Amino acid sequence: MTEIDATLVKQLIRTQFPQWADLPIEPVRSAGTDNALFRLGKDKVVRLPRILTATGQVEKEHLWLPRLAPFLPLAIPVPIAKGMPAESYAWPWSVYRWLEGETATMDRIADERAAATQVGEFLAALQQIDPAGGPPPSEQNSYRGAPLITRSSSTRDSITALRNMLDADAVTAAWEAAVHAPAWNGRAVWLHGDLHAANLLAEHGRLSAVIDFGCMGVGDPACDLMVAWTYLSAETRATFRMALSVDDATWARGRGWALSFGLIALPYYKTTNPVLAGIAQRAIEEALADDE
Repeated sequence: MTEIDATLVKQLIRTQFPQWADLPIEPVRSAGTDNALFRLGKDKVVRLPRILTATGQVEKEHLWLPRLAPFLPLAIPVPIAKGMPAESYAWPWSVYRWLEGETATMDRIADERAAATQVGEFLAALQQIDPAGGPPPSEQNSYRGAPLITRSSSTRDSITALRNMLDADAVTAAWEAAVHAPAWNGRAVWLHGDLHAANLLAEHGRLSAVIDFGCMGVGDPACDLMVAWTYLSAETRATFRMALSVDDATWARGRGWALSFGLIALPYYKTTNPVLAGIAQRAIEEALADDE
């Protein structure tokens, strides 16, 4: 993982975007692991990959986010400048407009049902955008949107790794139910790919933006339904589903995505990233609770 600090960012800005050289630079706290964020002045943010596998996000986001943004009911990051590798930093990087808001934890949401509707309407709008030419599932986006069954091996390995932390039989049964749901046979649709609280912003008690499109692509819409378990409650899932109009098979696969996401992320982050580990734990608990 590359070490990135404000001194490096200031150097990159000064040499590549001298018109912004006098703006203050401050690190932004984030639970994300792929990129480092630095606020640039009042209305911009610099986003720099920390790891090699995140470097492809730069080109992808510069190409697609400006095309998606006009069709979506919530704000998304839109890049305004692309930085080049420099002697002290080997990868491309980006400058975006700053999006106001705080991480949309439920204690910052005034009406949970309204938030569930907002998320459903956001995904409905995203799925209606023409997917032609969009990036298919690949290693670059952790295969988000691929057939759920392709996650079987890694999901089962995670169940084994977490055997002392959960009811392995119950989790296995829930996974089997999801993975045996009918596969998606419609056209691929646009996906955010990583919807949970850490990638949602709120202002004045309402959702205001969706951030971090590093896992975006086109594929099975069930992938983005995992937000129903990573973020929403049992009481608001029906509201979300109504806003999105989801068939039973896709809903079942969505629950499987949430379960798989949680099972794989929890052992990976449990000692290094408490925010993402907590989101993973919640996804597992909520997915299992739907069986009760």
